[in-house]
Amino acid sequence: MLITVIGHLLAICIGISLGLIGGGGSILAAPVLIYVMSVPAKSAFAMTLVIVGVASLIGAIPHWRQGNVNPKIIALFAPASMLGAYLGARLASLPFITPTIQLVTFGVMMLIASITMIRKGASKSENPLDKAGHSDRHTVIPKWLAIALEGLAVGTLTGFIGIGGGFLVIPALVLLGKTPMKEAVGTSLIILALKSVTGFAGYFGHVPIDWTLLLSFTIASSAGILLGSYLNQFVSAKQLEKGFGYFVLAVAVFVLIKR
Repeated sequence: MLITVIGHLLAICIGISLGLIGGGGSILAAPVLIYVMSVPAKSAFAMTLVIVGVASLIGAIPHWRQGNVNPKIIALFAPASMLGAYLGARLASLPFITPTIQLVTFGVMMLIASITMIRKGASKSENPLDKAGHSDRHTVIPKWLAIALEGLAVGTLTGFIGIGGGFLVIPALVLLGKTPMKEAVGTSLIILALKSVTGFAGYFGHVPIDWTLLLSFTIASSAGILLGSYLNQFVSAKQLEKGFGYFVLAVAVFVLIKR
């Protein structure tokens, strides 16, 4: 009973982090399910996709109201991303893909995500990607194809280890799609929700799902998102993101050691 309470309190904390910094928090859902709630790794990654999808939809509502969602970019990025998520999930559900392989991949991606958040939080610029240069690095292939290929790659990763991948999607939209940062954040949330649906579809019927736990965990994290969104107006998300990045880094090391 105590473990269940602790797990759901952590789910609320995950939601709060999502509401405060707009991303990254969902990457902690799988470790909580695996190491606190004792859910098998493959099932945990599948369940995380639902949590990520619901969280993204809730987070996208204020962005949609503010006009920070670009339907054209969604039309380019989402289909390939959704296909990739389904293929990644089907790959992960194959017998020769062991939980260890998934956990190591997940741990490495957590390391990358944590470094991204730390660097972003330490940057003095409001938009650290502004200095990355918007030069056309993909002149060999059309921009629309570059965006679609990026969507396929990120989607595959999402399906394979259950992460939203916002830390990969947003830079892709800014650098490849020349999308303003605020618009990229709002647009990415819709993309994350869409590819989470197809990613979960790839797992469905191939791994056991604890539906009761999934429902309660999703409700808890959703409540946290609403609370985090309210608190966001009182705190500096930039400094929080840096601190949260160090926390994710510590969890990543734990996952890689514990695997």
